[in-house]
Amino acid sequence: MATIFLESKDNPKIKHLRGLIEQNNYRKKQGQTVLEGTHLCLAWLKESRTIHSIFTTEHALEHPDFEDIFSKYTGHIFVISEVLYRDLSTLGTALACLAVVNLPSSSQALDFKSDTLILENIQDPGNVGTLLRSAAAAGIEQVVCTKGSASLWSPRVLRAGMGAHFSLNTFENVTLEDILKQFQIPVYVTSSHESESLYSKNLRKQCVWILGNEGQGVSDYALKYAEAVSIPQPGGQESLNVAIACSICFFEMVRQRL
Repeated sequence: MATIFLESKDNPKIKHLRGLIEQNNYRKKQGQTVLEGTHLCLAWLKESRTIHSIFTTEHALEHPDFEDIFSKYTGHIFVISEVLYRDLSTLGTALACLAVVNLPSSSQALDFKSDTLILENIQDPGNVGTLLRSAAAAGIEQVVCTKGSASLWSPRVLRAGMGAHFSLNTFENVTLEDILKQFQIPVYVTSSHESESLYSKNLRKQCVWILGNEGQGVSDYALKYAEAVSIPQPGGQESLNVAIACSICFFEMVRQRL
């Protein structure tokens, strides 16, 4: 394992790293993304996946987490200044660790009989990552993102997902009209209009959940082909955050299946 010190922000390796962090098109072109933080790196390595390079600071290298990483990683360590790291980081105060990895390619086809989460035009990276984390915790194994949703493998979504990505089959840039009619199980959307209570539904069998855009909700097409369910809100709030609403639905499903 070689430790290499980089000083200039114009170094080609730093430019490559910045492109992966900041530009979705660049990530797609290079077929790579960036994991930020030692927690994600260790979760990635635990799945026996490869890290191509790690960028950190001299001070961070002394942390015990790096001992665990180095027991599984033998590639190059690039050491940069604290100032340059803060300029690159999306986390701010976390232990300095940026790891370059290949974007996973799903070899599996979408299973139209399995529990599925569909994210329709959900744009906030924090919401998308939290939704994936809740899905993984509830035992859902596949997640579909329509065009217009935040990129699943962006550093910000990865950070919010806290490693949930690594146990899920994910599909991006899917058109809802191409897949929705193919599902052979119930499909639900959350809606506060003309819908039945979530708690009146039988969720013991496999189903599909469609969660819509933070401001506009699900599309008319989704409402046409799915059953709308509502979450009772006796306090009278107009709506819930999409990630919170999703978690409530998932764990009512889990409760019924216990």
